[in-house]
Amino acid sequence: MGANTSQVSDLSDNPSLKALVGTESISENDPFWNQLISFTFISPTSRYISTHIESFRLFENNPRTGNFGALVRIFLGRTKELKISTECQDQLFIWQAHNALFMIRCLLKVFIREMSEEELHLQFSYQERAPGSCGGDQDLLEELLSNLVHLIVEVPLLDITYSILFEAVTTLLVFFSYQLFHKDILRDGLIYQHIMKGRCLCLTSRLVKTLLYNFIRQEKCPPPATHIFEPKDEGGLLYGLASGVASGLWSVFTLGGAGSKVGIDQEHNPLPLSNQSLLLLLVLANLTDGPDWPNPYRQAITCFRNTQDTSSLSAEQPHTFQINFNSLYTALCEQQRSDQATLLLYTLLHQNANMRTYMLSRTDMDNLVLPILEILYHVEDRNSHHVYMALIILLILTEDDAFNRSIHEVILKNISWYTERSLTEISLGSLLILVVIRTIQFNMTRTRDKYLHTNCLAALANMSAQFRCLHQYAAQRIISLFALLSKKHNKVLEQATQSLRGRQGDNTALPDYAQDLNVIEEVIRMMLEIINSCLSNSLHHNPNLVYALLYKRELFEQFRTHPSFQDIMQNLDTVIGFFSQRLEQAGSDLSVERVQEVIMKGAQALPTDRLKKFPELKFKYVEEDQPEDFFIPYVWSLVFNSGVGLHWSPHGIELFSMDSG
Repeated sequence: MGANTSQVSDLSDNPSLKALVGTESISENDPFWNQLISFTFISPTSRYISTHIESFRLFENNPRTGNFGALVRIFLGRTKELKISTECQDQLFIWQAHNALFMIRCLLKVFIREMSEEELHLQFSYQERAPGSCGGDQDLLEELLSNLVHLIVEVPLLDITYSILFEAVTTLLVFFSYQLFHKDILRDGLIYQHIMKGRCLCLTSRLVKTLLYNFIRQEKCPPPATHIFEPKDEGGLLYGLASGVASGLWSVFTLGGAGSKVGIDQEHNPLPLSNQSLLLLLVLANLTDGPDWPNPYRQAITCFRNTQDTSSLSAEQPHTFQINFNSLYTALCEQQRSDQATLLLYTLLHQNANMRTYMLSRTDMDNLVLPILEILYHVEDRNSHHVYMALIILLILTEDDAFNRSIHEVILKNISWYTERSLTEISLGSLLILVVIRTIQFNMTRTRDKYLHTNCLAALANMSAQFRCLHQYAAQRIISLFALLSKKHNKVLEQATQSLRGRQGDNTALPDYAQDLNVIEEVIRMMLEIINSCLSNSLHHNPNLVYALLYKRELFEQFRTHPSFQDIMQNLDTVIGFFSQRLEQAGSDLSVERVQEVIMKGAQALPTDRLKKFPELKFKYVEEDQPEDFFIPYVWSLVFNSGVGLHWSPHGIELFSMDSG
């Protein structure tokens, strides 16, 4: 064990790794292990974990040596002392435990890609044959999983524990990564059973709470404290601090040599523990229910409560806990630029009634809504799943009448990201309408996604009865969207008519544009219902919409006698006729200000009983059957693309297509 620094140019030249994967069993009492786990590197933020490990001979040699199991037991032995080491500020001990776990995680990642769960279980079960074996009858795989969960929930988050907590969260993610290599959703298995029903079950609420607090705290990765590992005497009693192992082992586990990519991931992922904790939380929350047991992690997410809630915890909710809602709300508002934070917001709004009630009671909803609107505004730059989640969040919020009223009372100034027009002052409600309409128009010209259309229109419909003091530009855009739909309707109608003339006696399926006509007429009907809902419920609050309606009144004439729109057109005809007559009586060549004055007075004079009553427009978001078919591939695509320190080769990924974004 020399004290000279050396670099490893060839994996086979590294004596420590050669021994680990070789044919000889190494006793757990051998000083080799202390040397092996005493290397230093900047962690945990490098994504460049090497795939070279797969060329190691551990696969064939481990059944004879049990060295992988010995490495796991070395780590487990040290986890028992972690809390004491933290209290005593024993940074070296913590770092060595971290290094052991890091190597286990790297090996696991390759094992999981190359072998079944049953074969993986065998890798844990092989016992070392050398004297000094500490192996017993315990299930080492379950022991490791249980220890990782205990480590996450019991070891406090400090600068000296940041890396090992990150590594524990990341290793659990790696354990679940079997899903990446299967096209079908995994609904059972050894790891699934251990996490859902084994010794980890009693820690469900604590694990979910800890992962949420890791997300809330947004702790940055502390700078590497390399001075911890300097020799404390001339003899260099700390193994491998300047040895070939110290400088070379990291080059085995990274691409391009030790430290070659230092800082890259830290620059782009300054919050690795927060990010990784959120990803693990989403993975756990989206595990499928068992045949006779619900997912306990989803139960915990569904029922946790505010720390200010003083009522007693219900026994009917076995995994409930309390957390600071204000802190969670603040973190959600600040982090919406990422898919995973938006997905967490959706999950909490949709599944946790306590959190939903709290969010809707906030007087600063603009802090939450504005980032969601910005996601939709930049729809061209976002993946479709992120856009869907943002839109469904708006739909869930608009199910609440108080929300629909309050957003028109929040006045915003100078929205910098809205670049199509300078909006020096606008209500949050009007801005929301503008962004949703822009999303519809983008969808009409680009993606033509009916699902997107439906949710956008549903959100507008939910808000329509509470439209208040609509901004002039928002009112114009509502009518402009109708004009665009009208133009498209006429074009498709002409194509369909020409097609039907040439199809006499032909009983085959209608061409696409004939089906397009049905779709666009549904959308037009919805837009007419939205305009009608506003006029019927709050006409006197929306003179700008009446003005825009009168300015483009000719748009609506062609739909007056259309059988699909006759009933809904009655109210629009009444409003247009009433205000047109008032404007004629006021004289010709009226200024804009004079027209608006006539509209304001007319709105007070129009008898409400002259407008026909229609059922209230109310739409509620409901998850489709088997939502896991959407959410599990989505969550794992986020882990694949956003996981810190994780890099899977695209080859062999079965769960989602690599070109799907």
